[in-house]
Amino acid sequence: MISKYAIAIHGGAGVINKQTDPERIKAYKIGLSGALQRGIDVLKSGGSAIDATIQAVKSMEDNPLFNAGLGAVYNSDGEHELDASVMDGKNLKSGAVTGVRTTKNPILLAKAVMDKSEHILLSGPGADKFAKLNGLEQVKNNYYDTEYRYKAWIKAMNEDKVLLDHTSDSNISLGTVGAVALDIHNNLAASTSTGGMTNKKFMRIGDTPIIGAGTYANNSSCAVSCTGKGELFITNCVAFDIHAKMTYLGLSLEEASLYTLKDLSQDAGGFIAIDGTGTIVMPFNSLGMFRGKADSSGLFDVAIWD
Repeated sequence: MISKYAIAIHGGAGVINKQTDPERIKAYKIGLSGALQRGIDVLKSGGSAIDATIQAVKSMEDNPLFNAGLGAVYNSDGEHELDASVMDGKNLKSGAVTGVRTTKNPILLAKAVMDKSEHILLSGPGADKFAKLNGLEQVKNNYYDTEYRYKAWIKAMNEDKVLLDHTSDSNISLGTVGAVALDIHNNLAASTSTGGMTNKKFMRIGDTPIIGAGTYANNSSCAVSCTGKGELFITNCVAFDIHAKMTYLGLSLEEASLYTLKDLSQDAGGFIAIDGTGTIVMPFNSLGMFRGKADSSGLFDVAIWD
């Protein structure tokens, strides 16, 4: 009998307008489905939860529709600064990077930090130098350029504001991507990656690279990946808070997630989480969240709005 395995992904809290060109809506669903398939294929073959989440996230980093890797939003200088993190629930090892500018896939760099350094979080040029030393593909910063994100940046500059990664009134800003998984060895893992906020200034850092805020995994409880207003997720230690409610209060994943979301202001965003039984929750209080889930029973579903 094959042990249960499961995976959930998100492509950012907030949604495009339902009146968006049907072909574009279809493209988002194809992108989500492709990432979900990459992850479930790893699990189906007996691979680890950490590898499944990384492959799912990498798929979205390579897709210009999502705000991570290729397609990352522009900062106030018209350039790109990327963040990512991973955590293995089996041993509580983690790795994270922030302010990455030349590494093609920040999620692979976060994994390298976890596996090949004595540190957890590397930043800026140092993170990219570490990537290069470890043979990870390097690109010019304009590799991440897309016309779609460029127009979003021009709009943000003209309005002199920062667009959050879950902004839903502009059709131009999606957000953080992430994945959580349970493998056949009963191990949990989480991975998260983002380009941050359109027109962000002063090398702003959100919750994505902060373990316990945007990403957390522990075999004793759950694995979590967040998306939304990063500052709120940092302040509330959202990813760890779900684990804490389960561990200290004995709540189920569903109960812990409900209480944690209630503590966040309306339109803060959302998260995906999974526990050791393969239970998946994907709550959000924004207008929607790009998301998907699949498991060993044959479940395979992606959604954007309700």
